[in-house]
Amino acid sequence: MSSLLVSAQKKETKLTGTYALVAVDNILADGGRVHLYGEAPQGLLIFDGQGHYALQIFSRGRQKFAANDKSKGTDEENRVAVKGSNAHFGTYAIDEANGTITFNIQDASFPNWEGTQQKRPFTIIGNIFKYTVPAPTTGGAVTGEVVWRKVE
Repeated sequence: MSSLLVSAQKKETKLTGTYALVAVDNILADGGRVHLYGEAPQGLLIFDGQGHYALQIFSRGRQKFAANDKSKGTDEENRVAVKGSNAHFGTYAIDEANGTITFNIQDASFPNWEGTQQKRPFTIIGNIFKYTVPAPTTGGAVTGEVVWRKVE
């Protein structure tokens, strides 16, 4: 973690701040939508002024573990917990000219993304930040769309 902090540069951007999740959808080839985390997903995305970010997404109303102990979760409890959440953190870079943000993912709940760079086309309209995910964690021929609202 120390090398991450040392390499970060002060960079206040128009994204700097805290965002609440509005929607997380997969857009199918026929234009249909799948709400990956249900109708009312919960989440928080924070961009700081030094180039770091942290993102968490959760399905509302996830099943609790019967044993009240994460290490004793059943296969089904663990499957539902993993499927109903997504989190990652690291650094970010904005390319204003091309309208993209790159997440340099240090660690993630989806291990396949750890140590990767994930580039996303984005828009900001008012207090709404929206980006698309060309290769979502669900795989297949879909595009992800994630919408956040800046918390004032």
